[in-house]
Amino acid sequence: MKKRTKFLGLFGAILIAVASLGFFWSNNSKYFEIAKNIELFANLYKEINTYYVDEIEPSKFMRIGVDAMVSSLDPYTNYISEAQIEDFRFVQEGKYHGIGIESRKIGDYFTVTELFKDQPADKAGLKVGDQIIAIDGKDAKGKSEEDIEEILRGFPGTEVILQIRRPGKNEDFKVKIIREDVKVENVPHHDIIAENIGYVSLTTFTRDAGSNVAKAIKDLKDKNPNLKGIVFDLRGNGGGLLLEAINVTNIFIPKNELVATTKGRVKDWDRSFRTLNNPVDTDIPVVVLINNRSASASEIVAGAIQDYDRGVLIGQRSFGKGLVQNTRDIGYNAKVKMTTAKYYIPSGRCIQAVEYENGEPVDIPDEKRTPFKTRNGRQVFDGGGVSPDILIDRDGSSNLLRQLERSNIIFDYVTQYCAGKESVGELMSLKFNDFKSFLDFVEMQNFQYNTKTEKLLKELEDQSEKDGYAMKATLDNIKKEMVKTKRAELMKYEDTITDIIEKEIAGRYFYQEGAVKIGLRNDIEIKEAIRLLNDPSRYKELLK
Repeated sequence: MKKRTKFLGLFGAILIAVASLGFFWSNNSKYFEIAKNIELFANLYKEINTYYVDEIEPSKFMRIGVDAMVSSLDPYTNYISEAQIEDFRFVQEGKYHGIGIESRKIGDYFTVTELFKDQPADKAGLKVGDQIIAIDGKDAKGKSEEDIEEILRGFPGTEVILQIRRPGKNEDFKVKIIREDVKVENVPHHDIIAENIGYVSLTTFTRDAGSNVAKAIKDLKDKNPNLKGIVFDLRGNGGGLLLEAINVTNIFIPKNELVATTKGRVKDWDRSFRTLNNPVDTDIPVVVLINNRSASASEIVAGAIQDYDRGVLIGQRSFGKGLVQNTRDIGYNAKVKMTTAKYYIPSGRCIQAVEYENGEPVDIPDEKRTPFKTRNGRQVFDGGGVSPDILIDRDGSSNLLRQLERSNIIFDYVTQYCAGKESVGELMSLKFNDFKSFLDFVEMQNFQYNTKTEKLLKELEDQSEKDGYAMKATLDNIKKEMVKTKRAELMKYEDTITDIIEKEIAGRYFYQEGAVKIGLRNDIEIKEAIRLLNDPSRYKELLK
């Protein structure tokens, strides 16, 4: 009864606020519509919470409505609840209060997918592949991501007890972890990868990304006075802070050069961002690696370097996120992150994707995109991401590989492979030579690799039954042939899948840095970058 009285009191306060809005805005039809719809929304919310046949959790019910509203706008506008503030803080600062893991739901439970070195979970002995069965004695089965985060993250010094199910162990066990201020490096690795050629990896544009990349490059130059090129890796970097994108660009671009312009509905918020500091190096040849998961701030940096003809881009077309988000407080420690502007890079182009399918940008051919010019007069295009100067299709268009990733097949195989192995020897000696066991694992998992042919075959099977045709035996034979074909297609991608498996294994024992290092060994984009940096005439020709 108290719960309902409290709810009705809150609802009364909402109505008073709405009535006030209606009073002040009645002369403005737009604001009257806003006030009217807020009142309708509040009335609907009250009536359902009061009279619906089953008890409703008000906060969860409201969250469904709020998420539906903001998701109708674009993929990047969203509501950030109090429980998600630590996630928001991580994106902003590269640190948060918690235990230092990445996890995702695989089956009924959340599974540890990455451990951050020397952070609480790592020190407590957790491993990648561990399933979280219970938290502080409460069953974790079927919990949402928000539920898990709300419990795992908390003030430094507090403890959380996890019940863990580990592949290869017969019984579940408990682990006590003391929460800390978790910090994740945004430059996990930099090194010399070939004679006088340096490499720097940037994984996210959190705070100090610019200064950390600058330190890495200065370190490489100090140790190698004859450094003749830098490979700057932005693959898989989903972006972050706009100001850090400006700072990273400033490492290679002179002071007072335009990097990005933002334009939105509120003209007073439109801004131009220029480099503010002296660069680290404006002359050393640079190759920037991008792929279809390089987004937002990564695209600003890659696009600006391309627009100023400062370096050569290698890889695949980037994701295509040319939108700027700002956050606004909405009370009760919650925020709304909303798209407020589009950004434009130095040539004047906006790289925002204009078409989406299932939440993923649709590839737009160049002939349908507007052309722009770089400083040297090279033609570049807007819409749908930044196109590399040298395109390398690392099987990125393979439907098979995408479905393997989405189905967690490789992750689960490596979890089984590593079960009971305390070590795998020296990092750079790591080799995976048992592809047959992977193929067997895929078949045992009944991996559903749905091709267009299979969809058509299913339609034919359904229709033939309706029409009374006896085609079952024929269709079964076709299905058996398709199973053989799928195994052959897996064999076709053996090298690529082996690389992914080796990186996944390295990450289990040597953390993020180990995965980066082992990935460099067979990386075709790295090899192409080294070839280009060793061929100055070709490098210059590409930038003409």
